[in-house]
Amino acid sequence: MLPKQSWEKDTIVNVYSSTKVMTTLCVHMLADRGLIDVEQPVAKYWPEFAQNGKEKLPVKYLLTHTSGLPGWDTPITQEDLYDWDKVTGLLAAQKPWWEPGTVSGYHPFTQGYLLGELVRRITGKSLGTFFREEVAEPLGADFHIGLPEEHDSRVAELIPPKMPEGGDIPFDPTSMAMKIFTNPIQDPALSFVKSRGWLGAEIPSANGQGNARSMARVGSIVACGGSLDGKKYLSIDTIEKAIKEQIYGTDLVLGPIRFGLGWGLPSKEALYPPNWETRRACYWAGFGGSIILMDLDAKMCFTYAMNNMVASLTGDPRTEKLGRVLYECLGEEM
Repeated sequence: MLPKQSWEKDTIVNVYSSTKVMTTLCVHMLADRGLIDVEQPVAKYWPEFAQNGKEKLPVKYLLTHTSGLPGWDTPITQEDLYDWDKVTGLLAAQKPWWEPGTVSGYHPFTQGYLLGELVRRITGKSLGTFFREEVAEPLGADFHIGLPEEHDSRVAELIPPKMPEGGDIPFDPTSMAMKIFTNPIQDPALSFVKSRGWLGAEIPSANGQGNARSMARVGSIVACGGSLDGKKYLSIDTIEKAIKEQIYGTDLVLGPIRFGLGWGLPSKEALYPPNWETRRACYWAGFGGSIILMDLDAKMCFTYAMNNMVASLTGDPRTEKLGRVLYECLGEEM
């Protein structure tokens, strides 16, 4: 039993894949500045990536989880996730698991490394550094990708989710999802998430540390059309391109999902927001229940961060209920 400690105003917590919202934002900021073209091959910016049939694979396939690189072929350890050069080098050399662009297969860990390496190649800065200097510090957002040690005491303990009887989230043992989530094998008790190795590493898909307030500050850039507090981060044209449907179908890992360029889009399978066919909105969620929903039509960003986790990769009954109530308060029928 973990010792109880009050959640304070400055408490932060690991929000897992909600971190992808921040990583994708950084890529779109580079696109907005003309430094990256999502239609161009990844190898244009990262020459070593042009191996094993990936010479022409475009940047947009990394954003839409259609690159065919959702996991590693080579067995890796938990500690290898903290070795940026090793894990990105393996991905550069790897052959895609399917024909790129034909279907999506969620990239839980690898997407952050793939996009982060593009940011590093283009700017000379790590993804965490670029995000801090260009987004978090100007916004005053207490969100970190690569947490300085002096903040460790503010990080909340994660309470692991209660798994279904028989073990973990019920993936078919022969499925692609199982192949992804068992390399590296991770402690189901999540003992590693408070280690200095995990906190200090930059894992742009999974180890962002923040809270609902800081997540909302970042997400409000998109929800408010690219500008916040008088500072422009993105053009509305770039945002409109980012929320245009790229692929909608049965993801090889997640099931039915609709993707724009990096963020999930409203769909008939989602419980909110309403009017999904015409809604200008995007979102992503993290393992355990965190979420960032950015609604341009309502000019609203809804976020949730917690340490009491549920056994889901993309959904949480707590946020589903809150989301429904939120839109009802706005006078919109669900």
